[in-house]
Amino acid sequence: MSKTSRLSILIISLFVLCISLIFSCSESSTEPQSDLQDTSNCVLTPLPGPTGPTISVRSVAELVSAVQQANASGNVTILLENGIYTLDEMLWISGSNVTFRSRSGNRDAVIIRGQGMDGGVSHIFNVPGDHFTIADMTIGWVANHAVQIHSDADNPVIHNVRFVDTGEQMLKVSYVPGDDTSSDNGLVEWCVFEYSAEIGPQYYIGGIDAHQAHNWMIRNNIFRHIRSPEAELAEHAIHFWSESSYTVVEQNLIINCDRGIGFGLGDRGHQGGMIRNNMVYTTRDVGIGLENSRNTAVYNNTVFTENYMNSIEYRFSRTQGGAIINNLTNARIASRDGGTARVETNITNARASWFANAQRGDLHLVRVEPTVIDQGQPLAEVSQDIDCEMRPQGTGYDIGADEI
Repeated sequence: MSKTSRLSILIISLFVLCISLIFSCSESSTEPQSDLQDTSNCVLTPLPGPTGPTISVRSVAELVSAVQQANASGNVTILLENGIYTLDEMLWISGSNVTFRSRSGNRDAVIIRGQGMDGGVSHIFNVPGDHFTIADMTIGWVANHAVQIHSDADNPVIHNVRFVDTGEQMLKVSYVPGDDTSSDNGLVEWCVFEYSAEIGPQYYIGGIDAHQAHNWMIRNNIFRHIRSPEAELAEHAIHFWSESSYTVVEQNLIINCDRGIGFGLGDRGHQGGMIRNNMVYTTRDVGIGLENSRNTAVYNNTVFTENYMNSIEYRFSRTQGGAIINNLTNARIASRDGGTARVETNITNARASWFANAQRGDLHLVRVEPTVIDQGQPLAEVSQDIDCEMRPQGTGYDIGADEI
C-alpha cells in the first residue's frame, strides 16, 4: 500500500472514530464503537459452518432449553436469531463441543446480556466443558465475567465477539491453587473488549485474565478503556500468569487502558510465548510487562505510555532467556528486580507526532522516521506487520508494529 493511500485510510478511520466517540455508549447501549480493525488488510474469516446437529432459538426460554439439551448430548450448534436475550441467570455449559453462533453472522445483531454490572446475573457463559465455541455476537452487562473457562476446559474458540461492561474481568480462565490441570489450546480472535463509559466500575477488572493456561492464541482483537476509577490499577488488557505457558499475543490494539499486556505477575510466572505486532496505548502503567516470564520473545510492538516511566519492563530473576527486539516506544525498556533479556534494535524516544493519533490508539506511522524505517533486525517469526502487510517493504524491517 502506498503512503498516500495509507494516509487517506487513516484520515477516514479517524473521522469515523471521532463520530463514534461523540455518540459514545451508555451502560444500556448496544451500539459498538468504530473499529480500527476496519482499516487493516487482515481479513476476518468466518468460522466454518456447522457439520452436526443444530438448534435454532429466538427467545431466552428457547436458549435455556437448548443449553439443557446441549449439556445432555454435546456436539450441538445453537444458532441465535437476531435480537436481545436478557438472562435471569447464567448459562452453565458442561457439554463438550457446544457452539453458540448468531445465524446472521452479525455480532451487533445478537446480544446476550445480564442485568447490569450491579445486577444478579454473574456470567453469560460459565464453561467447564471442552471445545466450547462462541462466535458473532455481543455479550456482557453482568456482575462478574462474560465468559469463564474452567481450569480443565480445553480448546475453547472465541471469535468475533464484543465483550462489554462486566463487573470483573471480561474473559476469565480459572485457577485452582495446587491443581496442575490447565486450560489448553484456546483461541481468541477478532473480538472487542470495552467499557462503554470509557472507564470500569472498580479496579478488579481486566480484558483477558488467564491462569495456568497453555498454548493460547490471542490475535486481531481490540481492547478499549479497561481503566480503574480508583487509585489501584485495573488488571491488564491481556494477562496470562500463574504458570501459563507458550501464549502468543499478536496484532492486537490496546487503547486507553491502565496496563497493556502482561506475562506473569509477582511469583506466579509464565513460560515461553511471544508478544508481536501489537499497538498498545496505556495511561497509568506499563504497556508490556514480563514478570518471572522465561524465554519470552517481545518483537516489533509499538507502545505509547503516559504517566509512567517505562513502556516495556522485564522483572524478577526468573525473567531470563528472552528477547526484546525491534520495538518502538516513547518510554524506557527497563529491567527491574534482576530481570534479564536480550534487548536489541529498539527505539525508545518516539513522539506523538510520529503517529496518526496516539491518544486514540492509532500508532500507525504518518511520516518516514529515519531511525525507524528499515532499521530493524530480520526476524523469521515476524513475516508481516499488524495490518498483515509483508515485511520488509523496503531494504530492511521497520521497527515497531507498522511496516510502511
